[in-house]
Amino acid sequence: MIPAKAGTAWRDGLAGLSIAGLMLPEAVAYAGIAGLAPGRALIAAVAGGLVYTLIGRSRFAVVSATSSSASILAASLGSLAATPALAGAVSADELATAFTLMVGLIFCGLALFRLGGLAGFVSRPVLRGFAFGLAATIIIRQLPKLVRMPTPGGNIGEVLAGLLLHIPQWHWPTAALGFGSLVALILLRRIRGMPATLLVMATGITLGTFGPLAHSGLELTGPAPLQWPTLALPLDFAVWGRVIQLAAPLTLIVFAESWGTIRTLALAHGDDISSNRELAAIGLANGAAALVQGMPVGAGFSIGTANAAAGATSRLSAAVASLATLALALFAGPLIARVPEPVLAAVVVSALLHALSPAPIARLFHLRRDPWVAFAAAMGVLLLGVLNGMLAAIALSIAQLLYRWSHPVTSELGRVGSHDFVDLAHHDTAARIPGVAIWRPNAPLFFANAETVLHDIGHKARTSGVHVVILSLEESDDLDATALDALDEFAQGLHGAGCRLILARAHDRVRDVLSAAGLAMLAENSTFSVADAATRATREETGDGSVPPRPSDPAPGLHP
Repeated sequence: MIPAKAGTAWRDGLAGLSIAGLMLPEAVAYAGIAGLAPGRALIAAVAGGLVYTLIGRSRFAVVSATSSSASILAASLGSLAATPALAGAVSADELATAFTLMVGLIFCGLALFRLGGLAGFVSRPVLRGFAFGLAATIIIRQLPKLVRMPTPGGNIGEVLAGLLLHIPQWHWPTAALGFGSLVALILLRRIRGMPATLLVMATGITLGTFGPLAHSGLELTGPAPLQWPTLALPLDFAVWGRVIQLAAPLTLIVFAESWGTIRTLALAHGDDISSNRELAAIGLANGAAALVQGMPVGAGFSIGTANAAAGATSRLSAAVASLATLALALFAGPLIARVPEPVLAAVVVSALLHALSPAPIARLFHLRRDPWVAFAAAMGVLLLGVLNGMLAAIALSIAQLLYRWSHPVTSELGRVGSHDFVDLAHHDTAARIPGVAIWRPNAPLFFANAETVLHDIGHKARTSGVHVVILSLEESDDLDATALDALDEFAQGLHGAGCRLILARAHDRVRDVLSAAGLAMLAENSTFSVADAATRATREETGDGSVPPRPSDPAPGLHP
């Protein structure tokens, strides 16, 4: 069931109709990029889009063929065609269906094994940079259509250079209509409830057909016939082996663009989404596209953003867009064929302009939190392309996380009041306990940081003359083998210096693994709070009450 209030259904319907006018010509263009018949992209958008609206949870995502996936599909088909052993053994239509099916199976497999958590490695700064870079890339690649210039190959720098070097060759009637449509879209969208996209496209059709621009040489979208290819899949196992290999990067680009789009829109509008649910929805959408002999589909950034800008409030908009696309392809093909190319380009550009705001990235610089990760994501997409840019940004994000964890800040704690312990460096009222030092690593102890952190604490303890060291493990819910060995060596070193170690805030899993490793004494003498550990240490220092063994007793090593 598609959730939509009756009072807002009309807005979703208008938004869906506007998006359908964009989906149909885009589908034609993307099929051309992949070297396939236009009908494959159209039927994929209808089948895949309807399946996603039933299963997915994004209010704004519109699942259809995308420029990035079409480009990777074209490269994959070309790679297979260039393989001597496979050349001519199977048609491009069969391979496209096989790739679409394999993408769907991989997505469904990831959802089945609940690997949606992998999406967590795409941090919000990465998403902000990704959105900025992707929006800039799409806008720049639309600029030649605004002035009727051939789109040069290569990166966006070459596109811009080609445009600037050939300004005298611009087609000025096309530029007038394109930039005029862009200005009209920006102004009309300021009026709440105004179907700006629909009005501008209708006006563009009228001007391109009956107005003074009708005979000025405007390029039109052209016909997009809906043709059903023959249902066929390759039967050669060697072909499927190569399809599986090449489907991995295709799946990755669909995932990168789709999840980047879905999560960016969800964050912008406060929506709750599940990564595993979205993986399943996109996987089943690709499965449906394969069954109708379509091509790979995903949640495109430009059309999803256009859907949100058109006033969509629920998934009803995407459902209307899919059905309207089918109706347009069947009954209004001649009308859609007369949409001027510059008008369509203006619609895409206007939908993405707000994504070029530097405010989200500037805020990260102001907060001094991950600004360079966002900047690297944006520049990576601009310079390396969508897939490589996203991979570079994710790698940088993970590298930054690992660096932060391997170089954690270690806080010395002091008492405030009777029960609270806080960082001495940030609280002047906190006081040390005589003869006791309390340390807290502000990151989990694991193989990359355990030896360094514990060595540093041990050095400070030995030079400060304390008799008891309390180590707060609140950040560590488990310990790996390296951390266990380092902790044992740390306890032995303190014992040799006349100090006793007490573990505070030790999790149950930490206690279990300590006991299993032969460090039962450390586990038994650990506490669930820093306050309890401080009380025990104070009693040891004053000799009040029954206490665990003093440092003169056997060290708490592997054989207590």
